[in-house]
Amino acid sequence: MTTTEGISIPGVSVGGPGAGAADRTQRRTTAAPRPVTALWQRPAVRAAAVDTIAVVAAVLDVWLMWQIFPADVVIEPYSVVLSAVSCAALLARRWLPFTALVITVPGFFAGWAQLAAMIALGYLATRKQTHWQVWVGAGLIWLCRFVLWPLPDFIAMTWQEHALDAIYGVIVAGMPVAIGLLIGARTELSARLTELAASRDRERRLHAQAVRAEERARLAREMHDVVSHDITLIAMQASALSVTRDGDDMQRTARTIRQLSTNTLEELRSLVGVLRSGALEEGPRHDLADLDELVRSTEVPVTLDADRVPGELPPQVSAAAYRTVQECLTNVRKHAPGATALVRLAGEPDGLVVEVRNDRPTRGQGSSLPSGGYGLTGLAERARLLGGTFETGPTDDGGFRVRARYPVTG
Repeated sequence: MTTTEGISIPGVSVGGPGAGAADRTQRRTTAAPRPVTALWQRPAVRAAAVDTIAVVAAVLDVWLMWQIFPADVVIEPYSVVLSAVSCAALLARRWLPFTALVITVPGFFAGWAQLAAMIALGYLATRKQTHWQVWVGAGLIWLCRFVLWPLPDFIAMTWQEHALDAIYGVIVAGMPVAIGLLIGARTELSARLTELAASRDRERRLHAQAVRAEERARLAREMHDVVSHDITLIAMQASALSVTRDGDDMQRTARTIRQLSTNTLEELRSLVGVLRSGALEEGPRHDLADLDELVRSTEVPVTLDADRVPGELPPQVSAAAYRTVQECLTNVRKHAPGATALVRLAGEPDGLVVEVRNDRPTRGQGSSLPSGGYGLTGLAERARLLGGTFETGPTDDGGFRVRARYPVTG
């Protein structure tokens, strides 16, 4: 006796009690790993790195300025302290940008923390854009660059040196503001573009849903128009065949059922071909030229008044008028047995009126065939899509009336 425990066959789970757990373990190990976000792409890491770089650059600027002083020049301790405080204040610029800028001002005025003050001003401009705090901060930085400390040295300068310091002050204060405004505008533009892309995606999805809904409605109308009339006649002929005793009547009814089934099958085959090709407008379409044949085959007493129909009609209007008459006669055959129908088609200067009415049924309450009520709904949708109107309602004599108007211009 040969056992298969422990044998692994591709596509087949064979083994003892531990085979399921082993298989689950193997699936877990072979599953694709979840993507891991790169360290630099994490916002906290990037913010910490930027803050570190800003502080290091400010400290390096202070140290280099300190090194270029001659050895015989006395350096005041408060200048070193204020410069260090200015560099440390950059750590608070994300939460208190204006306060951080104000703290850097003494280090720039009485020390060497020029770069720290410029970085604080640039970040303030990025966050606040054209807020009053930005302009106040720019004025303070300009004053720090224009006024020389100690004040006796500033007073002893010539007017040419004052003019030069004023120009440099505009550059030192204006450059961070310009860069901050540019970065803020770029960030806002990026947010707007992201919002616009999301809005376009929503509109695209809504449009796709609307298109699918419209296509489903069109397909439902086409399927109903193609098969409802003939299938109804087939069902009624089969019902009549079940109670027929005469052989000639049975053969005639059977031939009618065969012919209707063949017509329905051909129309369904044509519709399926259209659905595969995607050209619904090229599907099986009748028009008013087939109206006489429809009236002859409907087995409903019909009075046709179509003397005032225009000779040239748009194909969509002609097809819609035919489908209106077809659906109404089918409903008379199903729901008003024994009733007579009046079909009237009249041309107007800018439209075609199709009216179908029937009187009170004379035999029972109608057939027991199922009805979803989608026929009249489809006719109303056709009229609406063509820019026309569609009305239905009972008549005073106990019958029913359908009136549709389709424009023939525009």
